[in-house]
Amino acid sequence: MENASASTTGPVPDSVANALMSIHPRYNSFHQHNAFPAAAPVGSLGARYEQNADSPGMATNHQNGLSTGNGGNTTVQPAATSVINLSNSSDVVIGPMTQYQGSVTIYQYMDATVEASRIANGRNNQNRGLPSAEPSTLRQERYFIYGALIFFAIVGFSTAIYFIVNQVRGPADIDREILFDTNYHRRTMPNLGNSHMIIERRNWGSQVDAHASIQLEHPVQYVIVTHIGLRSKNCTGMHECANRMRMLQDAAIGERNLPDIPSNFYLGGDGNVYVGRGWDIANSYHNRTLSVCFIGDFQTYEPKESQFSALHHLLTYGVIQRKLASDYKLVARRQTKPTTASPGDMLYARLVRLSRWNPCGTQAYAHCGAELGFPSVWDDEHDFNERNGIHNPLLIHRKSTEEE
Repeated sequence: MENASASTTGPVPDSVANALMSIHPRYNSFHQHNAFPAAAPVGSLGARYEQNADSPGMATNHQNGLSTGNGGNTTVQPAATSVINLSNSSDVVIGPMTQYQGSVTIYQYMDATVEASRIANGRNNQNRGLPSAEPSTLRQERYFIYGALIFFAIVGFSTAIYFIVNQVRGPADIDREILFDTNYHRRTMPNLGNSHMIIERRNWGSQVDAHASIQLEHPVQYVIVTHIGLRSKNCTGMHECANRMRMLQDAAIGERNLPDIPSNFYLGGDGNVYVGRGWDIANSYHNRTLSVCFIGDFQTYEPKESQFSALHHLLTYGVIQRKLASDYKLVARRQTKPTTASPGDMLYARLVRLSRWNPCGTQAYAHCGAELGFPSVWDDEHDFNERNGIHNPLLIHRKSTEEE
């Protein structure tokens, strides 16, 4: 009897058919044991699942949703639906319960056309959750952007560190450095210890072309202590002390006709040592001595402990570096020139209590440097002015009352 039912299933696409043949072996087994009806078109893999409601004499099994027709073919029928309400129950079994003894193999059959379509489109259930075989363009762009951001961040951080380090170090010193410690770096500010920094000429703003020419022979036997005078208070900060140093240099060159600032070193109220002529150039008092000037007027004001500490560290370094003799003598300016009150009564009273102080030039003692053939009055500046015919009444008055 000819089957009058019309098939509603169209031909399966070639891509789906090819994928169906290459999928899991369970579909090959399904194809072998469940041959498609001859009336189904070629490639119509879903024809076996057509419902035939017009076939008479069809036995229907509502238990499992299958119907058996005259031809023995099984077609899918919707199962019966029942509603069962349960309460306060346990170990309830609804429907037939089958028990098996021995090994059991369970096959799960799915719609072949749907599964084949998934395989053809790369969406097989077996591949679900695995990364795609082809890299995503979006993912590549994201990785490139992240890599570029990390690269620029590293470059920016390194550049910032470089500029910070070089800014702290400062520009290279083109002049000859004065080394005050074994670990002194040429681009840093040396330290004598106890926080006494060495402020070099370029740091306090010295005139570039201002310098004396007479070399100082080492080791030096005498150290002269002077003060600025000028009825001024002690400077308390690096900015203030550096400004005072520039004023002293300008006055020495413009008013006193000196080639440079008079003393070798200057001690500020901030506890720092300011370089004047340094270790190797003679001062304007005696060209075979080292002069150290306390910044301030100590005829009126008391010197600070930080200044005496800086003096001790500076002279100790001079001995270690053999710039000073190991038995050097410490004298005040008034001991080498009686017409001046330098370095002031308050500083002089502290100076005479130091172990290195020498009483030469005072009452009942020979003048300072007599054993070395020094003159009784140390005043190379005055001798220079006389040799060059320089006479300045204002300068003479200031030197007798407020001499450095």
